[in-house]
Amino acid sequence: MTEHDHVRGEDATVCEECSPWDPLEALRTPHDPPLDVLTTGTIFFDLIFTGLPRLPEPGEELCSAGMGSCPGGIANLATATARLGLRTGLVTGFGDATYADWMWDTLSGQEKIDLSASRRFDNFHSAITVSMAFSDDRGMVTHMHQLPESLEPNLMAAPAARAAAVDLKDAAPWWHRLKERGTLLFADVGFDETGVWDRSVLRLLDDCHAFTPNAVEAMHYTRTDRPTDAVRRLAELVPLAVVTDGVNGSFAIDQQSGEEAYCPAVTTEAIDPTGAGDVFAASILLGTLAGWPLEHRLRFAALTSSLAVRQFGGSLAAPGWGDIADWWGLASTRAAGGDLKAAYVLRDYEFLRELLPDHPVLGVRRAQGTFALASDAGRRHPT
Repeated sequence: MTEHDHVRGEDATVCEECSPWDPLEALRTPHDPPLDVLTTGTIFFDLIFTGLPRLPEPGEELCSAGMGSCPGGIANLATATARLGLRTGLVTGFGDATYADWMWDTLSGQEKIDLSASRRFDNFHSAITVSMAFSDDRGMVTHMHQLPESLEPNLMAAPAARAAAVDLKDAAPWWHRLKERGTLLFADVGFDETGVWDRSVLRLLDDCHAFTPNAVEAMHYTRTDRPTDAVRRLAELVPLAVVTDGVNGSFAIDQQSGEEAYCPAVTTEAIDPTGAGDVFAASILLGTLAGWPLEHRLRFAALTSSLAVRQFGGSLAAPGWGDIADWWGLASTRAAGGDLKAAYVLRDYEFLRELLPDHPVLGVRRAQGTFALASDAGRRHPT
């Protein structure tokens, strides 16, 4: 076993010294709510095909180089926050099929996500998505039904949380009730397929602490032509505005601290972009709860999302602290060997030195070609 294997702890059964890492441990008090973050939304069973040269033409069959199965949809964000050490709750509706059993076991048992407020519905199947990754992009096909019942009562009965992730397109009265309880709302918004980009959506930010749209969404909603202009408009509406612009980096303004920051993207070889935005948002959420400077939050989010796209599998591609420690160790080795690029990157990420675990941490699982019904804890997985 190499030093990096030991830090990562890919095989938990042989790493008796490994344990979870809690980046907020020094800040916790007995009066904190039981959860750091509450997430809610639709869960999908994802089948991801990678290594395709393109999407197949009508009547054509293509073979993919790789395939993985994993919980998707809101599970991408919930898994990302949990793997970064946040105590995470998820309120969603599961069907009663075998793959719903597997997703429940994976999220609650493997990822330690609190599902106490989630529901299982009889004679109902969870949504399914087939995702095809090709040429730094992806195409998807989904089949789903609306839940038989609203989950709002479950949301109100869920354990209290310091923060909650919400979608502006799914605004509901429970938002305001959570805010009154002291929960910070971190909002996102999806692409508007209607092309209207109704600006009234932004009024929903009144209850929110943070808003993290991508540049296309931000510019359309604010009627601006540049991400820098968009983030300034959004900062007038919400305490923390963050606009992501893919390979062009990210921009943010924190009105409470008076900070403004820009962070370039971390160069990487991407094989599957699924869930990268959720990892970015999870990192911003962690950094905000931890009280990190704005620039550090952006840089950490850029790093973790770059680590996510190096793996395929959406939720199960989200990095854990072992992955972050491995990245730091490899960059340090390269810098010590005279790699100037690595040295410059380490200079920008010097703040990580104080955040990294001081002991080996438990590894994280990756998506596999099929979903196991029995535990695979004793198996080794390729990095």
